[in-house]
Amino acid sequence: MQLLSSAYVVAALALCSLCLVTAQPQRGLAQPRGNSYDANAVILKQNFDLNPDGSYQYNYETSNGIRADEAGYLKNPGSQLEAQVMQGSYSYTGPDGVLYTITYIADENGFRAEGAHIPTPPPVSPAAAAPRRFFK
Repeated sequence: MQLLSSAYVVAALALCSLCLVTAQPQRGLAQPRGNSYDANAVILKQNFDLNPDGSYQYNYETSNGIRADEAGYLKNPGSQLEAQVMQGSYSYTGPDGVLYTITYIADENGFRAEGAHIPTPPPVSPAAAAPRRFFK
């Protein structure tokens, strides 16, 4: 019986040691500085409305200039073309002092985002866009 109790004590000590090691702060991740403008940001406005049909709207604004809004709904409910649609925008001031705004939509066609700072692919020439025949 004494041997069994000793095994439990050793197991409990090993578990406590493991918990202590894993509870250490993560290294390599930047921690917000206490005097940072972003670290002291507060939520100025926040709304969330969920409707009985599952559609929703939310928005928020913080003291450091971050703003976001989104609306979502179920498109073609009950059909084989049923799809969740979410669209909205968010904006923030970058480290360079420029206000960045992104608008987006996610639906049955995937996620698409637009913003003045987001690169776009070059236009496709008509020759490249024309259908090609691989076999004659």
